[in-house]
Amino acid sequence: MNIKDFDLEELLLAAIKSEIDSKNLYLEIAKKTKNGLFSDKLKFIAGEEKKHQIFIQDVYKNHYPRKKIVIPDKTFVPLPKISITGDMKVSKILKIAMDAEQIASDFYKSLSDYFEKGSKLQNTLLYFSDMENGHYKILEMEKESIDRFEEADVYWPMVHAGP
Repeated sequence: MNIKDFDLEELLLAAIKSEIDSKNLYLEIAKKTKNGLFSDKLKFIAGEEKKHQIFIQDVYKNHYPRKKIVIPDKTFVPLPKISITGDMKVSKILKIAMDAEQIASDFYKSLSDYFEKGSKLQNTLLYFSDMENGHYKILEMEKESIDRFEEADVYWPMVHAGP
C-alpha cells in the first residue's frame, strides 16, 4: 500500500477510523450469529480493534498535543464498505472482513515506515500488522467452516454447548 502521499496526521486519523469501523462491524456480526463460539471470536477481534484504536489515539495525542481528535467521515484507506442485509450470507460478510484485515495489515506495515527503524512505535505498528494477519486467519477458518454449513444448509443450535 502506497501511503507516502499523505501526512502523518491523516494517516493516524484514518487508522483510528478504521479501527472504530472494524470494531463496530465485528460486534454487529457477533449479534447476528447463532453460533456462540463464533460470536465469542468476533467479540475477541472487536476487543483487539478497540485496543489498536486506543494505541493510535495515544500516538496522535503525543504527536499533536494541541489538536482534538476529529474522526473523518471518509478516509483514503480503501477499506471495503460492508452493509449487512438480512439475507446476506455470513460467508460473504466474512470474505469482506477478511479483505479489510489484509488491507489493515498492509496499512500498518506501511505506516511503520514513518517512524524510526527499530523504535518501539515502529515495532508496535509491525506487531499490529501481524495481529491483523492473525484476525484474517481466524476469519478464514470460520469462513471455511461456515461455507460447509451453508452448502448443506445445516445448523445445530447446541453444537458448541459444553458439558
